Amino acid sequence: MPAVFVGHGSPMNAIEDTPYSRSWRALGASMPRPRAILCVSAHWYRRGTAATANERPRTIHDFGNFPRKLHEMQYPAPGDPALAAEAARLLAPTPVDLDTRWGLDHGAWSVLAHVFPKADIPVVELAVDEAKSPQEHFDLGARLRPLRNEGVLVMATGNVVHNLERMNPSMQGGYDWAERFDRHIRESLEQGDAGALVDYERHPDAALAAPDRDHFLPIVYIAGSRRDDDRLSWIVDGGLEMGAISMRAFQVG
Repeated sequence: MPAVFVGHGSPMNAIEDTPYSRSWRALGASMPRPRAILCVSAHWYRRGTAATANERPRTIHDFGNFPRKLHEMQYPAPGDPALAAEAARLLAPTPVDLDTRWGLDHGAWSVLAHVFPKADIPVVELAVDEAKSPQEHFDLGARLRPLRNEGVLVMATGNVVHNLERMNPSMQGGYDWAERFDRHIRESLEQGDAGALVDYERHPDAALAAPDRDHFLPIVYIAGSRRDDDRLSWIVDGGLEMGAISMRAFQVG
């Protein structure tokens, strides 16, 4: 199976026909059917690594002030406690909390609703530990790599550029600093420069473009799970929204 990162952007992409939602549907149509999905979501950012281990993860509506239709949307995919336990084994010696309280937040289901709209593939969500360094997250991603040989789609969602305070709804394209940082990440991926991704905070535009570590760190998991012979392809190449949100998405393998 490949590994993918998806810039998820607004929850409205779950219910709207946009260039991004169409790209996500095309992604699902282009790949082999996975036996399960392990999803690293920017919206489960907490102290400690955790994996959902419930049989029926709930659909979490972790947002406000959106249309009722979005708040009522459900993505009733089954869970996979055995996969959660397998992920915990692979991530050792890092302790993994097998959590039965969390479910699927919109970082996961707003994308999966298009990639696999039947919601019939088991999904396990993996939390992003706020206390770990980018290098530690990269190493966790590398330990998850064997799952790809077992028919598991390793997926992560967040945004290359994510600065809600600088969003301008009337703006077309991105600010200069957003364009530069998005281009830097694009080139780093194309060159296979994992070090540049791990050290992203050293880029002069990172403080503006990626102030929210929760939305950038999922990218590092996919960089870690990438094999030397994996081909990189763009699911969404570009797509800067409201000046400060990058919808960039890519696949390796």
